[in-house]
Amino acid sequence: MSLSASALPFDDIRNLVRQMPGPDEEAMQEARARDAQLTKPAGSLGRLEELAEWVAGWSGQGRPKITRPLVAIFAANHGVAAKGVSAFPASVTRQMVENFAAGGAAINQLCIAHDLGLKVFDLALDMPTPDITEDDAFDEANCAATMAFGMEAVAGGTDLLCLGEMGIANTTVAAAVFAALFGGAPGDWVGPGTGVDADGMARKRAAVEAAVARIGGERDPLEILRRVGGREIAAMAGAVLAARLQRIPVIVDGFVTTAAAAVLYAMDPAALDHCLFGHVSAEPAHRRALETMGKTPLLDMGMRLGEGTGAALAAGIVKAATQVHDGMATFADAGVADKDG
Repeated sequence: MSLSASALPFDDIRNLVRQMPGPDEEAMQEARARDAQLTKPAGSLGRLEELAEWVAGWSGQGRPKITRPLVAIFAANHGVAAKGVSAFPASVTRQMVENFAAGGAAINQLCIAHDLGLKVFDLALDMPTPDITEDDAFDEANCAATMAFGMEAVAGGTDLLCLGEMGIANTTVAAAVFAALFGGAPGDWVGPGTGVDADGMARKRAAVEAAVARIGGERDPLEILRRVGGREIAAMAGAVLAARLQRIPVIVDGFVTTAAAAVLYAMDPAALDHCLFGHVSAEPAHRRALETMGKTPLLDMGMRLGEGTGAALAAGIVKAATQVHDGMATFADAGVADKDG
């Protein structure tokens, strides 16, 4: 699934978006038929039933199983961090990546709790992208290449992809992406992130406003990504696209991962049909982003950590949904009379 050489690298991305498959309707019908025979009243497991059918449709398995779930964390640094938009210095990005490797982060514990694989991708942490208030984050070739990297990150094999990220100042970058994609006052997309104080919020709001003003009303989603995005956002957008082409269901985490998904949504609203939004973050504008795209999050836990933590929690529920669907006895198996006797 590597991108072919072309005069305009984004053309390859646009062509892949046009080639996205839809759900496997036969698998979904098979899942519905089995669900109707399981030893329970119809509809009594609520959204768990919907989740099993969703996995069936996007995996192509009428009796879906999740055996290789993966949390993929993409880590990057951002030049705009120098504007004082975060409560932590940019050096914390690498320190947290090292913490992931040592098993000491929250995401490590959630992966243990739900038996999820974990991979962390270091996206040139020692070379932050330029300050988006002053310059574009990428040229077209580098942005497309970073998306391609995210696509290749899916190639190791998984049947449920959970997206996560790490990057000091990346809620500033994500706010700029949302503002450019969806409009409204740029400052309305700005929140406290890791807990920035009032002065930091003012600097953050000014940075987002400056970045959006600098690109002058740009409407092309890939150009918005290129100009005000970041490496982890580009890589995650690529991973979402690759998962679609490989029929892998995706769970999106919080504010920053949703910004990556939103780039594809702005290209084609159907581009995220294979994605579940694991939770709504406490970052205020995340709910606004989900509402703008018409997406209903699975959980609302008041979380705002990132790292894929909300996606990992949701993955436990999705795994439970497929286990129930696959492992329950049917009325015939159990010798239990159904409602028709």
